[in-house]
Amino acid sequence: MRADYIRIYKSVHTWTGILAGMALFIAFYAGALTVFKEPLARWASPRTEAAHVPLEAAPDLIARVLAARPDVAKGFNIHLQDAENVPARMGWEVRDPAADDHDESSVRHYAAYLDADGEVRMGQSAPSGLTSFIDVLHRVVGLPVDNDPNRWIMGVIAALYALALVSGVIVLLPSLVKDFFALRTGKNLKRMWLDAHNVVGIVSLPFHIVMALSSVVFAYHDGIYGLQDRLMYGGKLESVFQRPGGAAPGAAARDPAAMLAPLELVARTRELAPGFEPSTLQYQQVTGPRAVVRVWGKDSGAVSPRARGGFVAVDPYTGKILNRDYLPGGQDTPNLWISSFFALHMASFGGAAVQWLYFLLGLAGAWLFYSGNLLWIETRRKRADRKTGEVPAQRLDTRLMASATVGVCLGCVCGISLMMIASKWLNGRVGDLDAWLHGLYYLAFFACVAWAFLRGGAKAGVHLLWLAAALTLAIPATSLVGGLFPGTGLWAHTSAAALAVDATALAAALGFAWMAKAASRRIGQGALDSVWAPAPRGTF
Repeated sequence: MRADYIRIYKSVHTWTGILAGMALFIAFYAGALTVFKEPLARWASPRTEAAHVPLEAAPDLIARVLAARPDVAKGFNIHLQDAENVPARMGWEVRDPAADDHDESSVRHYAAYLDADGEVRMGQSAPSGLTSFIDVLHRVVGLPVDNDPNRWIMGVIAALYALALVSGVIVLLPSLVKDFFALRTGKNLKRMWLDAHNVVGIVSLPFHIVMALSSVVFAYHDGIYGLQDRLMYGGKLESVFQRPGGAAPGAAARDPAAMLAPLELVARTRELAPGFEPSTLQYQQVTGPRAVVRVWGKDSGAVSPRARGGFVAVDPYTGKILNRDYLPGGQDTPNLWISSFFALHMASFGGAAVQWLYFLLGLAGAWLFYSGNLLWIETRRKRADRKTGEVPAQRLDTRLMASATVGVCLGCVCGISLMMIASKWLNGRVGDLDAWLHGLYYLAFFACVAWAFLRGGAKAGVHLLWLAAALTLAIPATSLVGGLFPGTGLWAHTSAAALAVDATALAAALGFAWMAKAASRRIGQGALDSVWAPAPRGTF
């Protein structure tokens, strides 16, 4: 390929990466955590005082709740698995009909359980919004609300991301075979970082292609469906997805006492797929003519169409299977392609091994965007005069980019770690915990950005890395305090999922501490003509 074409593609790769890189760092770092959204939710949920009703007694609980609250028949859940983030066996949600479907703050959660005397107790529950907000940061690249305008911004960034991928591969093609696993260490740190950047980018290229393309689709899916409806279905797309309910319209209202027991519904769905592990029964319109139960669950040996798994639709009165299109691995060929696309983005296949792989790829992706900015900075570095040894002042744009990169990236890390700590320390001590978590994240984020510009990228990088290490170390420390001193109002769960969160945070804290020491050593021993050297007095 001609050298001038290579220069064009290199310029495209550089500038699309710079424009999208810091937002993508937030998306990938938060996205790596959302792979383990359920363990995080379990870690952040306080101990529940109510004992879960045995599954064998669930039919009686359902009947008594519906007798007291007929409106609950519109929709409720029976949780099959006992976990820290499940407050009771039976729960339901009430959503503000005027709110956006993605607005979790418009949803009120309720739970029903039996007290020590066997009486039914119902009340509002308050699940932690920690994981939901981390997911929002992932889906809209650090913006505070998951709404249409922010998703469109995310779509533009994802498109730039795809363009950076394509141009980067084209730039590497002439030297790909020769330089592919070349990691040249030594005094030339820029060369080493470039080699590492290229290796990580090429090895994880399929992962990044899926992330980029699926993110664009997620951002504009409403428009895509609308165009599909007009061009292919003549405005009748919604009717294509409608499925018949369990009984004919006009039939008499059903008596919930006649429904099959939850254990019977679970047994019937397991007959369809032995590897399917049900987790939740989602009841809908159980007193109406189209009563249905969605049996949600996962199958580690199959592709799931949703992040939470897949479901089988069952008539709760007869046990008849109404719809198995969304059963993991049960889609026909066209739907399987669509489900596979979603599963590849959400890691809803392959079990724990694939989740850990996606977690590591997400962190590697965050590092990829961070290292890309560092390479841009080093490329524009002004070197010392070889004859006189005079150290020139570095360009303002490189110093500003160094500060922005350090502030935004480490601000995201510090903000998420601070939120996790606060989810335990503030639980039960403030009125609106979710609002506090959101506020603390952006307080930490913007404080880190301000500090980076105030102190310069080199010094602030060391300070903020130590801060990230301290805040992340405080995550397992908080659990330790809760385990040793339960009177503090803190808690420490001993399930494998919760312990894995603490262990991963401990490893991350040690990693940030090592990076802080390495950054400090570079300031003290590195070249004086680097952006990462301490700035002379009187300069930014």
